[in-house]
Amino acid sequence: MYGIDARRRALELAAEGNSLNTVSHRTGISRWTIRKWQRQPDPFLLHGEVPCPRCRPEASRPDDHAAYAYLLGLYLGDGCISPHPRRGGYYLRIACADARPGLVTICREAVAATLPGREVRCVRKQGCVMVTSYSKHWPCLLPQHGPGKKHDRRIVLKFWQQEIVDEYPWEFARGLVHSDGCRITNWATRTVAGERKRYEYPRYFFTNKSDDIRQLYTDTLDRLGVVWTHCTRDGKPYNISVARRASVALMDRYVGPKH
Repeated sequence: MYGIDARRRALELAAEGNSLNTVSHRTGISRWTIRKWQRQPDPFLLHGEVPCPRCRPEASRPDDHAAYAYLLGLYLGDGCISPHPRRGGYYLRIACADARPGLVTICREAVAATLPGREVRCVRKQGCVMVTSYSKHWPCLLPQHGPGKKHDRRIVLKFWQQEIVDEYPWEFARGLVHSDGCRITNWATRTVAGERKRYEYPRYFFTNKSDDIRQLYTDTLDRLGVVWTHCTRDGKPYNISVARRASVALMDRYVGPKH
């Protein structure tokens, strides 16, 4: 009577702490059916596909929290999820610069650790490598998936995602920087004893059009004690800069440049 998507939605609402009455009212599914779903094996098992942690009868979190926090940062920066036109599942794609082979490797490892047992492929495009994995479960694990561009819609973490980010904030910040960020060397000049001297200093930038994603990044930096500033473009916040020496040292220790 009910499809897989309806079941997944009801179980997700129940896993978030909503009462069966509330879930039934919001989905139109009877409490008896929801309770039965919570007790019985997931229908994905009947089709030979092991369910992900989010759509099991008792929804849980991905096993490797650190890998998931990093992958979430990568996805919010340079990732997308697209449906397969015939098979009914979804492709997760993370764009990595092909000049950064280390990033490609780390990204592949994070994808594999988040959803074990799925093939992870690298598809070479012009100027980048698309780290790609197919599964029915990617929208369960990355519920920020939706129609249109991320900066044109709200991006809010689920409660279980926020708990993982709170547990591994550096991994989340690292994923964001490794997708839409960079470490550069700035320079400035100063006159000392009548002589013009040039000074160089490292700086981290994070650039994203989404107000929500920038907010997730800066909230995480605040919890980590990293001092940051906004840099504007056309009068609007666009870049997040980290330039204070102590804060750059923290970023170097736990994030580091892409490689």
